[in-house]
Amino acid sequence: MGIPTQKRTKSSAKRRASHFALKKPALVKCSNCGVSVQPHKACAKCGYYKGKKAVK
Repeated sequence: MGIPTQKRTKSSAKRRASHFALKKPALVKCSNCGVSVQPHKACAKCGYYKGKKAVK
């Protein structure tokens, strides 16, 4: 296992950690009931996915 030879500066550490921020989830409207759902997932309210009943 490697050992760092130099300390990572504060600015370098912050630049490296800038990608760790949480991103908002993508949402689309359900084609059947209009509720916001994540894409490529069945609607939790009505159970439809791509216009077909997927979940009872």
